[in-house]
Amino acid sequence: MALFSLRSRLADAGRRLLIASAFLAVVEQAHAEITASDPGAETHDTAIEMRNKAIVREAFEKWREGTYVFAALLAPDVVWTIHGSGPVAGTYRSQDDFVERASRPLTSRLATPVVPEVRSIYAEGDTVLIRFDGSATTTSGAPYRNQFLWMFRMKDGLVIEAEAFLDLVAYQQVVENNEPRAQ
Repeated sequence: MALFSLRSRLADAGRRLLIASAFLAVVEQAHAEITASDPGAETHDTAIEMRNKAIVREAFEKWREGTYVFAALLAPDVVWTIHGSGPVAGTYRSQDDFVERASRPLTSRLATPVVPEVRSIYAEGDTVLIRFDGSATTTSGAPYRNQFLWMFRMKDGLVIEAEAFLDLVAYQQVVENNEPRAQ
């Protein structure tokens, strides 16, 4: 019964991720249509929005190249919430807590680092939204692919609050079906 309940909750989280992705696709399409019909209609980001987008974009470029960026991007006392249901969903109250209880269970079961493919970055005030796909190879040799929507609230160039939407079923399957790497 507990397994059925977990699968049901994880499927619900997957549906929420699809809804969030669909919403962003609509926003991206509307933005593309507006700017295609009127090139002068580009958004006029404030200096803080441009700065925050640049920080996040640069961090993701470095991550894509293989550099661990989270120590420099996240405030030590970041509050990170993973939405949905399942063992990893919840709120983490520091960078160390997030890495230990949410990131490491997955990354220790990957033979290669997650490589992000950024789809879009938006900023509004001190908030940055980044939609990206991630892929890696598990320790059993299987592919891991996921879609993410992260919302960052930034202060002084660091992420102080984060909300993450992702396919928690895909995450949990990696954790349950792969052995951790030898340390």
